[in-house]
Amino acid sequence: MIEGEAEIGIRDQAPRIDLQGRIAGLKEAFLAAKELSLTDLSLRIREVGFRCQECGECCRGEDNSVVVFPQEIRFIQMATGQEWLAVAGPPEEGEWDREGCFHTLEWRLLKEKESCRFYRDGRCSIYPSRPILCCTYPFYLDEGRLMHSECRGLGGRIEAEEADELAGQLLKRYQIEIQEAIHLLEKYRDFERGEAKEGGACIVHDSEGEHRISR
Repeated sequence: MIEGEAEIGIRDQAPRIDLQGRIAGLKEAFLAAKELSLTDLSLRIREVGFRCQECGECCRGEDNSVVVFPQEIRFIQMATGQEWLAVAGPPEEGEWDREGCFHTLEWRLLKEKESCRFYRDGRCSIYPSRPILCCTYPFYLDEGRLMHSECRGLGGRIEAEEADELAGQLLKRYQIEIQEAIHLLEKYRDFERGEAKEGGACIVHDSEGEHRISR
């Protein structure tokens, strides 16, 4: 499952300027998102078509990465009994500060080699608690427009009830992504850029603030 489809300012590298302008833009986007028609979106999904082939390709692959938000990590923790850092970790993209700490944004589900670590025996072992990105794959919304990633299931027959449910999940995901971006930027503290240093911590910025991890 490929992350980073929706360009809403949360998954880019650490923002440097005009945070208030970006927050204001996201708030406008959130209001627009609330006006999107579930009926129209469901109809568009039916026109594209989708039927999951249960191939597991969205759970495997070197470039596959699933963004998870704090509350989603907690749901998985409750389902598995595992620690936070056994569920998700920081992405590799980011920047260094003057103290040699590495700064990055949001969290990714952990992987084992090229597969999601929760993909076992050809199945998702956390299916009822899987992230909303997984629930809506291969579709996503970009500035309110329905988009999709590559998937074997595209073009398959989807019933109206299933399309309605998927449309509802997509609208929910889109609004959550925008809200998470707003909260991240509201809590974000910029820093002076520097070089990597031995012993520097990893600082993950998310909607709840800063999380410091030993490297």
